[in-house]
Formats: sequence, structure tokens, C-alpha cells
Amino acid sequence: MTPQQQAYLNEYLTTLSPQQRESIPDTIAEYFCADEFNANECARLINEGTKRASCSLKQGYAIEQEPLPQVGRITVVLNWQQEPVCIIRLTEVSICPFDQVTEEFARSEGEGDLSYEWWRDAHIKFFTQYAGQIGAKFDLQSELVLERFEKVYPL
Repeated sequence: MTPQQQAYLNEYLTTLSPQQRESIPDTIAEYFCADEFNANECARLINEGTKRASCSLKQGYAIEQEPLPQVGRITVVLNWQQEPVCIIRLTEVSICPFDQVTEEFARSEGEGDLSYEWWRDAHIKFFTQYAGQIGAKFDLQSELVLERFEKVYPL
């Protein structure tokens, strides 16, 4: 985390009790998506409360040797310029094949026109490209890591 990102996180942490701070399994700072427009758009949507969920390709965690996210994780949401926008807390993590993601979950991602069709088309394109970049395979049965979160700072 940069000093600016850490200072922003520290501002939030001072609003918590010692017990609440101790219960946080992990803290990270990251932007969502893989390009400037979408990273900034996702940060905006999260900050305004429209985007309350996200998903990722499960294979990516093993290939990139990253642990799966844990409920309670705190994320400093960044824009493309690596500046803090808001902070979220992970409330739910589940694994689901791509073709079994529900319309409700797709809508909770808060992107596009909020339809399942938009979500499906955009995510097939994204995961196909991402899988190719990391040497994985993506198909409609590929497992996704579904994450739900709540904005906790600023309120």
C-alpha cells in the first residue's frame, strides 16, 4: 500500500473498536477491472452504492498463487490513478460455475444496463481474455469466486 492509501485506511480503522480491528483477516488496496475507464467506473459505482458485488475466475487464484478472499477482508477501493475512493468490507464469498450465476447476483454487480444479458456478454469477453493471459481455460462451466461487499467508509 502506498503511504496515501495506508493513511486513508488508517482514517477508517480509527472509527473501529479494538475488537473490530482485530477481527479483520486481511486488508488490501486495489482497483476493479483491467483498464482505466472500467476501473474508474467501478470505483464510482461502488462509492455510490450501486455496485455491491464482484466476481473473478477461480483458476486465477491458483495460477497467480493468491489465496481466495475471506469474509471480513477490508479493501481500499482505488481509481486507476491508485487514489483511494472508498473502503469496502467483504460480507460473503461463494464459488459458482459461470452458467449458474443468478440474475440477482449479476444485477448486484451494478454494471452496464443491470441486465443478466449485459453481465453475461461482458463477463464472457472479460474472462476469455483474462484466461488467455494467464494460461487458463474459460468456458461456461468455469468456476467463479463470487464476492459480496458493503461500503463502510466514508458513510
